[in-house]
Amino acid sequence: MSFWDGLWRGRAAEFESGSAASNSIELTKRHPVVSLTKQGAATGNLRINLSWRMRTSDIGGPERESLLRHPFKLFKPDVVQAHTQSMVNVDLDLGCLYELTDGEKGVVQPLGSFFGALNAPPYVTLSGDDRFGSASGETIYVNLDHRESIKRLLVFVYIYDQTPAFDRTHAHVTLYPSNGPRVEISLDERAPQARSCAVVTIENVKGELIVRREVKFVYGFQAELDRLYGWGLQWGRGYKSKVGER
Repeated sequence: MSFWDGLWRGRAAEFESGSAASNSIELTKRHPVVSLTKQGAATGNLRINLSWRMRTSDIGGPERESLLRHPFKLFKPDVVQAHTQSMVNVDLDLGCLYELTDGEKGVVQPLGSFFGALNAPPYVTLSGDDRFGSASGETIYVNLDHRESIKRLLVFVYIYDQTPAFDRTHAHVTLYPSNGPRVEISLDERAPQARSCAVVTIENVKGELIVRREVKFVYGFQAELDRLYGWGLQWGRGYKSKVGER
């Protein structure tokens, strides 16, 4: 196989069936959908994890260019840039809008201490609030043994009371089903002024659980995400408790 064949095959790689090396499915713009049901992963507790790490305002390095347009960039060393500004203080929060089949709607999020419940409606719960970008991040659990009661979920991330800086973080949302490969979504698009991001939807379509990558950045908060996806909830200004309180 020639060098050029390798480049073309790399571009055409598909992700729906997962990676044998990493046991993961990457949802991208080209391949945004996966069925948990067809993966045999529609039971037990689905763990949804947000992880991020702060980086300097130079975005952590040079932008990647297409090897197809500039193939010899592969052999050119990257230019090392100095870090000229201090680390950015970013507090990313993980949340979930839910709609149940009986019409009940609501939100699970740290703001307002709406932590949900796992074994009772809405069958969605938040493990806690990570304010410092630790390795464990924040985690939401969904009880898929009650999947017949869940109509749709929208998992979102927002920046609480800090300077908008999605473009200065390495943020990832990963879904860990009880069975089968994990599902990964990177928040890698440039949206420097955005405060919220609709990451992924999970929808019950005629008994099949469909996961769809969204990655839609907005400049407002939950109310704007609500309008975008037609949830119809009433929103007011909310505040967090002090660190250590819940």
